[in-house]
Amino acid sequence: MKKFSLTLVIFLSLGLFLAACGGDSDEEGNGGDEWVKDVTLLTGGEAGTYFPLGVAMADVITANVDDVTVNGLSSGASVVNINEVSSGEAEMALVQNDTAFYALEGSKMFEEVVDGYSGVFTIYPETIQIVTTADSGIETVEDLEGKRVAVGDVGSGTEANAEQILGVHDITFDDISAEHMGFGDASTNLQDGNIDAAFVTSGTPTASIQELSASTDIRLVNINDDKIDALMDEYPYYSKVELGSDEYENFDSTATTVAVQAMLIARDDLPEDQVYEMVKAIFENKGDIEEAHERGKELTVDTAQDGMSIDLHPGAEKYLNEQ
Repeated sequence: MKKFSLTLVIFLSLGLFLAACGGDSDEEGNGGDEWVKDVTLLTGGEAGTYFPLGVAMADVITANVDDVTVNGLSSGASVVNINEVSSGEAEMALVQNDTAFYALEGSKMFEEVVDGYSGVFTIYPETIQIVTTADSGIETVEDLEGKRVAVGDVGSGTEANAEQILGVHDITFDDISAEHMGFGDASTNLQDGNIDAAFVTSGTPTASIQELSASTDIRLVNINDDKIDALMDEYPYYSKVELGSDEYENFDSTATTVAVQAMLIARDDLPEDQVYEMVKAIFENKGDIEEAHERGKELTVDTAQDGMSIDLHPGAEKYLNEQ
């Protein structure tokens, strides 16, 4: 009996040990605390604001976080970026706050829920600029009816913004000649006279509009206050923005429009301590971000959760709360 009891104890102990080992292996296989050494950070088109800011963030992390290399890559912006992060093709991305929320809801441009990511920080307001040439005769949103209008890439945040802004004016894409193209192509086509106006959602000043305004007198179309109120009632992510005459060269007017927020997201399964260290590196080397684009100056700890439309990643939350 004593020999049997001793054998049973040894057997059970061995079983518990093996089960514990198996549990550890399982956890590591699902991500666990294992850092991702090669990180992809998706930005946007090279003519926009996401690209220089995202590349600068990638370079800062690579230079200041041991054993982590981050590649900032050009992409199709918000919708594409969210899908890529959700599918595991990328670890981090710059997106619009409204688009990030729609993905988790499975609404608007998303036919089903797209998840697996969380917020890191918000950066700056992304202004929806309706750009045209000064001699186009287009002064109001209503004037866009029947015109050739660039509405952003297919499935982009810009396309959603264009649809919503036109919608509060009782205009649909069927009422215009909608052209799907990015900011750079839109600028070129405006200059060449192939389109009449373009929706551009980006931080100001936007490189593609700067290039256009250097050679062409431009106009930014006003959105009337009553339409802004209607838009904000239906879509609470928008805020009212005033653009001054000093925004661009050859732009001697002002414009009232709306903005959403640019934000950084990360995969949920990135380890908390890795995200903590990456966020810390960005804020402690913010000067490099500011040098890449002046919108980098708007990245601050105090405003890093303004307009945050989704849950924060635990690593980002830990760092921001400590500050």
